[in-house]
Amino acid sequence: MALRNIVTEGDEILRKHCREVTEVNERIKTTMEDMLETMRAEMGVGIAAPQVGIMRRMFIAEPEPGRVYYMINPEILEQSGSQTGDEGCLSVPGMIGTVERPDYIKIRALDINGAEQVYEFSGFDARVMCHEYDHLDGILYIDKAENIREAYDDFEDFEE
Repeated sequence: MALRNIVTEGDEILRKHCREVTEVNERIKTTMEDMLETMRAEMGVGIAAPQVGIMRRMFIAEPEPGRVYYMINPEILEQSGSQTGDEGCLSVPGMIGTVERPDYIKIRALDINGAEQVYEFSGFDARVMCHEYDHLDGILYIDKAENIREAYDDFEDFEE
């Protein structure tokens, strides 16, 4: 596995629509393992292929340590409810913003072995999946966010 460079806001690749993965082969699997290693090294909970310069419809999410979801050609089948919370992004370093997302989603995708899976997520997990899914269509959380601010602003009260 290898660490990949993360593409940051301002790079046009983040604003493009990704193409479907036509075959889940060893190259795709290796890329996804590299993405996982990169995401963990940067302390993220999700990473999408365009964030490492690859224009394919795939992302990884790890909403809690050890619970990893590999999503290839994901499709959101259902969504309902609403939740609002703060989000950050590895491609928009040092910033956070408040975003409204569905509270529940049902998503179909291929896993890392190419098998079709259907998942249901709610709460934080749904937020993570929607955030990463948006990357595949060239959408960044800052396009939807209110109160965008520097992440460390929230910790000023903790300074000694």
